[in-house]
Formats: sequence, structure tokens, C-alpha cells
Amino acid sequence: MSVGVVVVVVAAGAYLAGRSGDAAPSDPVAYSSPEAGRPELGSAPGVAGPASAAPSSSSAAAPPKAPAGGWIPVDGAWKAQVDAYQALKADPVPAGVGNLPEFRADCQYSHSLADDPIVFPGLPGSSHMHSFVGNKAVKASTTAEDLTKFTATTCKPVLDHSAYWVPTLYDNGTGKPVETTGFRVYYRSLMSNPANQMPMPTGLRMISGDATKRQPTPRGASGQFYCAFYGPGDLDGVARSTNGNWPICGGNATLHFMLQFPDCWDGKHLDSPNHKDHVKYGSGNACPASHPVKIPAITFDIQYGAKGTEQGYYLSSDKEGKSASSMHGDAFVVWDTATMNKRTKNCIQQRRTCDNNGYQT
Repeated sequence: MSVGVVVVVVAAGAYLAGRSGDAAPSDPVAYSSPEAGRPELGSAPGVAGPASAAPSSSSAAAPPKAPAGGWIPVDGAWKAQVDAYQALKADPVPAGVGNLPEFRADCQYSHSLADDPIVFPGLPGSSHMHSFVGNKAVKASTTAEDLTKFTATTCKPVLDHSAYWVPTLYDNGTGKPVETTGFRVYYRSLMSNPANQMPMPTGLRMISGDATKRQPTPRGASGQFYCAFYGPGDLDGVARSTNGNWPICGGNATLHFMLQFPDCWDGKHLDSPNHKDHVKYGSGNACPASHPVKIPAITFDIQYGAKGTEQGYYLSSDKEGKSASSMHGDAFVVWDTATMNKRTKNCIQQRRTCDNNGYQT
């Protein structure tokens, strides 16, 4: 199916809405690429170099430690965050600000490890290879307290101390990793009703996608990588890899993937044994009674510096099957608490479009 679009955001929206139900970004992901020569639109993900920030005195106390692999309950830190959020007044909205309720962080690739501090905490080398962005201190033993304390990050704003990661992508022809060249993390509302919106709790862990899924991802399939481009083009690629699972992009297009996380939380736990049961996706502009707390919905918008090949690719989570169906993402959320509260109040609760620094003007 070939479609004509003006910018990638339009195309991505059509692609995702038709196949996976994900919301499209409000702002096209613009990247600087020597071979592509594409125009820059807005601020570009991945341009922020490594930076560090001292822990803010406004941050709430670190979340509690709990036995690995179980339910991790909230404690007084969440109550303190809620109290501060409820007492916070929204800032005046400058003229010309958009009305899409979201804020974001733009991150660069940081490092790769066969570690997963959510699924295999304290067990280095126990996971398939992951590509990490954001907090540079992440390893198997990383805790929320570590993310609060060690704040060097590849994200902008630097007050996002979170860690984000996905399975490493490999070139099937060479066996070499293909790392992300842009990684935008949106925090947004997927609901039209802003009532009872709450900030993301410090220390929340969650996973989107299924690392064990083993299904082909041919042209038109749900959950495949797609081609992002400026101008006319085909989201499914001008051709496919030999096994049909990977697009080959035409023109200036490169491979992208979008991943949507839940937007409703049980309000009681920062993690669950399967890292999913404490959160759920809302529907009908509301959260289910079992998970009544409305939190910002995280969306990963990921770019790879690759156009596709006949040999295709494979993910570290499925080297044998060589499909994209096992693509998944992990989010270990630790922002400066005052910043998270203010962005949620200004951008999500007020239903205004914000960029890395706050209101987008």
C-alpha cells in the first residue's frame, strides 16, 4: 500500500492507527542524517550529549526496596508526591501553545548489556542483549534509588533520570548490532477527559510488548518495523527482506518502531511479578476500577540508522525466528519529582503540548 504524506508523523499515525492502535506523535521525529539530507522540523531527538545533574532537593524520597521479582508496594514517597502535585498550581500558558496533552524526553543510545534490572534484577548476563538509553549507570543491580542518585543521562531534559531499553537489533547479514540513532519518549494522555490525571510515580517499572512472541511480520502485519520518511513513500517499504519480515525502505526513509505503554495504574504497586499486572490500558476515556489511577502514557518512538537489506535483521530476543514480533520495551521511570509533577500538571492536566523544556511555543 503506497500512500502520500507530507511528514512522517502523518504516515506513522495512519500506520499505527490501522494496525496497532497506537497514537501518533504530535511532532514529527526529525533527525539529522548526512546521507538522508532531510529537513529538520522542530527539535531533533538524539542531539543531546551525555550530561549529568545533581539530585534535586525537590525530589521525593527514593521508592522502597522489595524482594526481587515480586510485588513492589508504594510507600510514603508516593503520598508525598501526590500531596505536592495536588498543591501545585499550573503555570500560565504562553500564546500559541498546541492543545495535544504531552511532554517528552529525547535520548541517545547509551550502552548495551545482557542485563535487565526489571526482569532479572541482580543477575548480570542473564538476559538477551539490550540497548539502553537514558540513565548511564544502568546494569542488572540498578534500583530506583540508584537512578535517583546517579543521574548522568543521554536524555534531554537531564531531569529525566529514567532508564529505557529495548532488545538489540542485529544485521542478519553481518551479525553486527544496529543501534538506535534517535529515541524519543513521549508522556501523553490518550484520553479526552483530563479529570483525575496523576503524575508518573517515581520508581514505576513496566514492560510493553512480548519478548516470547514468535510470529512472522510480513507486509501489513501488526507489530512490524516501518519506514519513516518525508514526502511520498511506503510505510511497509519498497521491498521486503528475503524472509518477508523486514521492510526495505526507499528514498530517504529509515527504519522506525513505535511502542505504547499502559496509561492506568493500580495505585498500590511500583512493579508486579510479570511487570504488567500493576498497569493496564484504559478504554472509553476511563481507567478500569482495578487500576483507577490515570498516569501519562509512555510511547517509545525509535529510529534506527538503517534502511533495510535483503538479508534482513533479527532481535536479540529472537535470533532464530528473525521476525519483529518479539520487539518489546522496558521503562524504569525516575524523574526529578518536582519536574514530573509540573510537566504533568502543565502539559497533561492542562492539555497543552510541551517539548523537552516545557511548553512548546
